[in-house]
Amino acid sequence: MNSDSVRLTAYNKPFIFQRADPYILRSGDGSYYFTASVPEYDRIVLRHAGTLAGLRTAEEKTVWVKHDSGPQSIHIWAPELHQIDGTWYIYYAGGDKDDVWEIRPYVLRCLGDPMTGEWVEMGPMLPADDDPFSFRAFSLDATVFESGGERYYIWAEKVGVGKQISNLYIARLAAPNKLATVQVLLTTPDYDWERGDFWVNEGPAVLKHDGKIFLTFSANTTGELYCMGMLWAREDADLLDPASWTKLRLPVMKSDDEKEIHGPGHNCFVKADDGVTDLCVYHARQYDEMEGNPLYDPNRHVYISPVTYDENGFPVFRHVPQPW
Repeated sequence: MNSDSVRLTAYNKPFIFQRADPYILRSGDGSYYFTASVPEYDRIVLRHAGTLAGLRTAEEKTVWVKHDSGPQSIHIWAPELHQIDGTWYIYYAGGDKDDVWEIRPYVLRCLGDPMTGEWVEMGPMLPADDDPFSFRAFSLDATVFESGGERYYIWAEKVGVGKQISNLYIARLAAPNKLATVQVLLTTPDYDWERGDFWVNEGPAVLKHDGKIFLTFSANTTGELYCMGMLWAREDADLLDPASWTKLRLPVMKSDDEKEIHGPGHNCFVKADDGVTDLCVYHARQYDEMEGNPLYDPNRHVYISPVTYDENGFPVFRHVPQPW
């Protein structure tokens, strides 16, 4: 679709244009970092600003560029920035020009400040020593979080005949680039809203509130049907026990024709400038009609909505008017 024919509404004015799979981190000093997939899928970028709104116009720096050939030479996707024990890491996925869907997760480590320090490759994410399954097939969209003094890694990996089903798995971390435990299945596409041309659960994001851990994820194919689902567990539960997690029957965010928000998903969570309000950061399009594979349509933009909570302490996600 030509951008001139987009119907603008109060809800679909982007926070940042043409950046998919957005990830915003609020640092300990209250400043913000931003990274995301770029339409060319060829590099990793960072922005830094003193305020959340400042990210909109902050200078964008390329901190890493894809390889010319072999692994990590195409489809550089969904980077996330994390600080672990005082060191900065970027988790991302990449493919191989000779086998473009040979997607695997990788890790970068920063030798200093994220915006000025050198970023070095740690190589592919490593499974636990006794794990014969993890990262053996199409794997991507990793996130890292801490709970109960332990760090966990959640990612999407395809299984099944023809590797057409993308599930979410969890494991405990032994090191920033290695798992300590064998993968545990968290969710597989059970419902119709998770099943389009491909059956997909991907893009995990973690939100903690009132003793609960909420895990949102993206479902279905990357066009109009893309949407967000959610699981939850108690924070003091055994997070490596699938029985600790409950999956909601319906999506928690989906397309809205009236508001012209289409294919919302691959979100993250961050605190607002007040340090209290939880925000949901996600990508979506301003239209539903695309030519060709929607994966290569560049116009997935960044949107931000405040999270509210219902009487049971569960998050409520809404498309709200964008103030930009």
